[in-house]
Amino acid sequence: MPVFNFNQKERQTVDLNSTDFIDYLTGGNNEKYISANQALANSDLYSLISQLSADLALVRFQIKSPRMQRFLASPSVSTNGYSFWQSMFAQLLLDGNAYAYRWRNANGVDLYWEGLRPSQVTTYKELNGQGLVYDVAFDEPNIGLMTNVPQGDMIHFRLMSRDSIGLTGYSPLMALTEELAIKNKSNDLTKNALSQSVTSPGVLSVKGGGLLDEKKKAARGRTFMKQIRDGRVVVLDDLEEYKPLEIKGDVAKLLAQVDWTSKQIAKVYGIPDSYVNGTGDQQSNLDQENAQYAKALKRYVGPIVSEFNKKLNVTVTPDLRPAVDAVGDSFAGRISKMVNDGALSPTQAQFVLQRAGYFPQDLPQYEGGEIDENNTNKRNGGV
Repeated sequence: MPVFNFNQKERQTVDLNSTDFIDYLTGGNNEKYISANQALANSDLYSLISQLSADLALVRFQIKSPRMQRFLASPSVSTNGYSFWQSMFAQLLLDGNAYAYRWRNANGVDLYWEGLRPSQVTTYKELNGQGLVYDVAFDEPNIGLMTNVPQGDMIHFRLMSRDSIGLTGYSPLMALTEELAIKNKSNDLTKNALSQSVTSPGVLSVKGGGLLDEKKKAARGRTFMKQIRDGRVVVLDDLEEYKPLEIKGDVAKLLAQVDWTSKQIAKVYGIPDSYVNGTGDQQSNLDQENAQYAKALKRYVGPIVSEFNKKLNVTVTPDLRPAVDAVGDSFAGRISKMVNDGALSPTQAQFVLQRAGYFPQDLPQYEGGEIDENNTNKRNGGV
């Protein structure tokens, strides 16, 4: 029997990306996997991933440390902060995992983070159960392969895990394999129906056709089709009858129900289906849909905040308002209602709205008069 020597200096690990481990996670159905490239070729998935990742990038992760707050706003040297975070969150939504390497100085202070593709990272579990290590293949030739990277040097976001201890995330695309296959079949059926409607638009019947041989029938058909393509007026005599082809009713019903897969995609990601298929609900349900969408965002924010708290040794407080209330009108409406109900004074309401960025910080104080172009208060014509 094999003997493991745990006293040796080299780490004993198990490859979490190996076929055996993936079979353990997926129950042996590793071949039923939708790649990110396939997913983004689907318009519904592209719309959903683009919107969710963009809104997650708008979430403010608030930290008491001003230096770390500024760093999180733009941790990359290659791109701006918003693009970096949208790319990270899009990778998380597609793969169930998102990685970034922390480049730090000798004192352990973060200099910048480098986002990584899942294909660049191989994850290992230490057999002593003390955590994870990573092998990272950098694109830069002067860095190359970096092995046994400790987990403290990596930012690793992950969604729901099937390994019971949350080592690696599980891609939502695994749950959409059958739905996307049906979607592809529906698209093929639609294209075939349209193709047939163009190549064979109808049937030209020649009464008394038994008097014509096959060559004459084919010649008459070609002449008829040429007249249609050339836009010429087609004249039929009493011996001819033309009937356009129609799509059968059952096929038409199937084509009318292709939005079923859109609803399945929305269900997997936990958002209202109107955000995917573009058919908004009644106005009375708008607040309910927005609340459901905010709950979905909060579920994705959870593992992000947890990773920040663990790796950065700080307390991160997420502010979802910029993501779910882009212009701030809903927030301002609630503050106004609180003023009318007596829960807030007008001065307090102005302070809250200024701090939230709805009002500018240099808003002049209102004293009952008018404000001139120099932001100077005037009372009844007096300065």
